[in-house]
Amino acid sequence: MNASSKWFIRVLHSEGLRAMQHRNYRLFIFGQLVSLIGTWMQSTAQQWLVYSITNSQFKLGVVSFAGFFPILLISLFMGPIVDRLPRRTILLATQTLYMILAAILAVLTALHIVQYWHIVILALLLGFVSALDMPARQAFYIDLVAREDLLNAIAINSSVFNAARIFGPAAAGIVVAAVGEAPAFAINSISYLAVIFALLRISIPPGIKSDRKGSGTAQLKEGLLYLVRTREVFGLVTMVAIFSLLGFPYLILLPAVAVEVLNTGPEGFSALVSAQGVGALIGAVLLAGFGNHIHKGRILLISRFTLSASLVVLGFSRVQFISQIALVFAGFSFITSLALTNTLIQIIVPDKIRGRVLSAFTWALGGFLPIGSLVYGSIGDAIGVAGAILIASGFCLLAAIVSLKWFPETGKLR
Repeated sequence: MNASSKWFIRVLHSEGLRAMQHRNYRLFIFGQLVSLIGTWMQSTAQQWLVYSITNSQFKLGVVSFAGFFPILLISLFMGPIVDRLPRRTILLATQTLYMILAAILAVLTALHIVQYWHIVILALLLGFVSALDMPARQAFYIDLVAREDLLNAIAINSSVFNAARIFGPAAAGIVVAAVGEAPAFAINSISYLAVIFALLRISIPPGIKSDRKGSGTAQLKEGLLYLVRTREVFGLVTMVAIFSLLGFPYLILLPAVAVEVLNTGPEGFSALVSAQGVGALIGAVLLAGFGNHIHKGRILLISRFTLSASLVVLGFSRVQFISQIALVFAGFSFITSLALTNTLIQIIVPDKIRGRVLSAFTWALGGFLPIGSLVYGSIGDAIGVAGAILIASGFCLLAAIVSLKWFPETGKLR
């Protein structure tokens, strides 16, 4: 074994799993793994079900819009709630609601009475729950690990999220092809019991207190003022919003890529989603092992350009394997960009307004995605899915270039 290999193993051993030393974090992450596999099964099966019912990329976009529009509408106002109430209590409530909504979709589908508007309404309700769940979940890490382990905790969670993205869609493809979509939705509903059980077992240290000073409106104003006055954080949140609007919606076009470009079925579609997950998992694992040894701002900028290049390949590809390779690189760039942005924000932001600033991050990530989904769904129906993806790649390249000029300080963040 050469010196570089020994160094690699030593780094992973010493830093790659540091956050797992915390019992609370171990409980949460194992519950997350089970639940997220179910979530990705439902997401994949739902996309396939919608496209099977409607044969419309625009209507795929509408479902995505319904799922994320509430985040655009109210997530910015969830920050004071996240800072004022116990985050574990919030997450117990949101996970229970997720479980109920998944069960309703499973029953409707199993009874063969599910209609397109049912899926849209359930997606809308899911979005309202997510508007509170997402910032609470991001802010919860500081309750589970020491501050010096925060980057590692975020990276490990990203690894788990994307491991689930590999196995969940693959399992969904098998289940949908064999017995239909309803069992995939039912499995997701049951999987939420794992994270609910984990949350009940977690013991929050007594030193962690909620910030109840002042009114909710005053707290919201304080968080927004901090955001706009802290240029590094403002730049990070702004670029997440731009990429969510102009680049990230390529994900909702994958069912159309499978059917219209690659002429494949649910197994081929799930393979595309899993390929995206493979790339994202590689990125997350590398961040977990080497996160404290890289220039975070510089890698963040590179990931924005890499996403554009991978979408060019995806747009021109007519071969399943090449499309999957392109999605591996897209997934790598996607998760590296988001994980580094999340980490840099959490490192910079004071604890007392963490929930409010992370609500802005959630708003930027999930709030603008529905608008982009509608736009790209319409473009896909008008000129074809390949053209829509190539347009997305062009906008990603433009956004990456603009970020260099508007927010040059981002590249200096370490």
